Amino acid sequence: MLNVPPQAFPAPGSQQRVSAGGRAKVPLKPGRSLMDWIRLTKSGKDLTGLKGRLIEVTEDELAKHNKKEDCWICIRGFVYNVTPYMEYHPGGEDELMKAAGTDGTDLFDQVHRWVNYESMLKECLVGRMAVKPIAAPKGMVPEKKGLGASVKDLTPSYDWFQTDSSITVVIYTKQKDMNAELVIVDCQDKRLRGEIIVGDHSYLVEVDLDHAVQEDVAVNIAEKVGKIEIILKKKDNVHWKMLGQPLESHNTFIKRTDRGLFYRKCKLVSKTEVTHDTKLFCLMLPKSTHLHVPTGQHVYLKKNIAGTEVVKPYTPVLPFLPLDFKEPFSHDGAHIYLMIKIYSCGLFTQALDHLQIGDYISVSNPEGNFKKSQVQTLEDLFLLAAGTGFTPMVKLLNFALTEVSCLRTVKLIFFNKTEDDILWRNQLEQLALKDERFEVQFILSQPTKDWVGKQGKISSSLLSEFVKISRKDSKVLICICGPTPFTEQGVQYLKDLGYSQEEIHAFTA
Repeated sequence: MLNVPPQAFPAPGSQQRVSAGGRAKVPLKPGRSLMDWIRLTKSGKDLTGLKGRLIEVTEDELAKHNKKEDCWICIRGFVYNVTPYMEYHPGGEDELMKAAGTDGTDLFDQVHRWVNYESMLKECLVGRMAVKPIAAPKGMVPEKKGLGASVKDLTPSYDWFQTDSSITVVIYTKQKDMNAELVIVDCQDKRLRGEIIVGDHSYLVEVDLDHAVQEDVAVNIAEKVGKIEIILKKKDNVHWKMLGQPLESHNTFIKRTDRGLFYRKCKLVSKTEVTHDTKLFCLMLPKSTHLHVPTGQHVYLKKNIAGTEVVKPYTPVLPFLPLDFKEPFSHDGAHIYLMIKIYSCGLFTQALDHLQIGDYISVSNPEGNFKKSQVQTLEDLFLLAAGTGFTPMVKLLNFALTEVSCLRTVKLIFFNKTEDDILWRNQLEQLALKDERFEVQFILSQPTKDWVGKQGKISSSLLSEFVKISRKDSKVLICICGPTPFTEQGVQYLKDLGYSQEEIHAFTA
């Protein structure tokens, strides 16, 4: 009997994360929405063509199923008959056909690693791939899959000690530039999980604690020496004989892309209207969580809808745009603010909008490839945003205007359909009046006759008019975020205007 893969997200070893390149969505036929697909999977219809049997699939057998009317795809060792899903796939049939009859894991990881395919396709599971034994040639030493000697020397280590009332876990990172954004700590039901980000690697301390602890968790970071202390308060003043039982991934140092996403339940504490269709959600982290989302990074929200786990990425924002730029804006670190557009036919956003104050939703660890170092030596920063593509720009604006001393120009070019769609218009206009380095330009594609500002859509001529560096040799970065066609067109226009790949950063979620 084959083992059916667990319907959890993410599956062990799977990295379902946003791609670096993004993908275009295609119009779906009526009756082919996500909700329609969920209904079909619950209907009891045989979607595999095997009448409920699970089989072992050889490479030769997999290769036979490579047509639109008979399409099997392998993802992480499990084979799915995606034929019935063809018309429901937001990326279109052609995207699925790229992996028809083959192992599509790499392609899947490139495009949409964060999608919960185990839950979405569980009724399409054909079975497991048959593993072919591979004999190594005589005398050949198997290649070690690991970090290598150079990285091994940088591997963090940990220790722990106790007093009558507390437990302190000490992590020695061997890094000089540690900060709060690189440390993620959760303590849930005696399970302690401390993840430390070191470049593109992740170090994890994960144990089932020997005894119960209180909710409050304190984290101390000695930035210059890279030492991190996780301080737990004992529930009972007893002597611990050991820290606890190590879990599977305990004391591992691997690439971040190989580390599964971790979720914690966050409480909705407020929901505020921003525009006619966009709201600001405030989520409170558990007391036992230490998490700061870095500038330009996103989190995933996960919600069970009609028995299927649905996951979507969102970029946290500040609760408002600070106008006093003498020092960086900081808040208590206990809340995450998300600006979310509610679509009338959007299955996930409608479910979010129906959340009541006090309800809980799962929030992941931060993800993203934007680094503050891209901004720290800038002289000119341009932000191109369409609709809620504005969200990554909020923290970036605050960081640039407070911490980049050499900055001369920050310009936001904000594309929307109508005036009513413009997010935080008053705050942006006040900010432009307050700080002479900042300028905002609103561009509408469907303006009323009373609109006196610029109108149109993103184009080469429009960008050449508004994206102008202050000096010929100025260090410049142009950040762009919006719907996939907007982002892809904008990047191409910028390249046509002579800007290099290093001068362009596209936020794609």
